[in-house]
Amino acid sequence: MDEFLSFVTIDVWTMIMTWGNLLILFLLMKKFLFGPVKKIMDERQKEIENNLTDAENAKTDAEGLKAEYEEKLKSAKIEADSILTAASRNALLKEEAILKEANEKAADILDKAEKQIAMEKKAALEGIKGEMSEIATSIAAKIIEKDINEKDHEELIEKFIDEIGDAS
Repeated sequence: MDEFLSFVTIDVWTMIMTWGNLLILFLLMKKFLFGPVKKIMDERQKEIENNLTDAENAKTDAEGLKAEYEEKLKSAKIEADSILTAASRNALLKEEAILKEANEKAADILDKAEKQIAMEKKAALEGIKGEMSEIATSIAAKIIEKDINEKDHEELIEKFIDEIGDAS
């Protein structure tokens, strides 16, 4: 059992050395491992916080730009609508002016045509009057030359009607 007791015995010096080794290992780990790891973790934490802050700022800026662009889009739509309305109004005004001008030209042409027709009608009537005068004069001359009886009178009228038909 003595053999077994040698495994179970507590040796103070071994224990002190083990605790000393553990303390030295802890101090070395604290200086060379925990310090740099903590420093890296703190830097990483700051970087993540900065990234989050930058992302939040970018989101705020993007929302502001979005609102600005939407406002510009609305004003552009309003301006486009007003331009289209003005263009439509101008087109209608031009259409009315063109129609008015065309109607005036048509009225002028009709007036000129009516005046020309009236002049030609007057000239034709004067020509017919002249011819009628000549025919009447020739009939009167023939009547004077001859003593007219009823049969001669009918022949003169038929001849007169034939001459009028030939003249026209």
